[in-house]
Amino acid sequence: MIYETVANMIAKQLKLNAADITPDKRLIEDLHADSANIMVMIMDMEDNFNITVEDDAINNLRTVGDVVKYIEAHQ
Repeated sequence: MIYETVANMIAKQLKLNAADITPDKRLIEDLHADSANIMVMIMDMEDNFNITVEDDAINNLRTVGDVVKYIEAHQ
């Protein structure tokens, strides 16, 4: 459930097909997100999952799977 929600949010933000987003995809290198995209995604995830993403954790969120694991650990 979390994975599907995250994949759909990323797809919408980056104008990609959600089916092309897999847990091992890197946000910047593979999905071509820039820093502005990442910040919008973080804010959307905070709102959607009612969590706070710490600033120092953002640099560790490199793949879609990293994002999902972070959300699971902080819900």
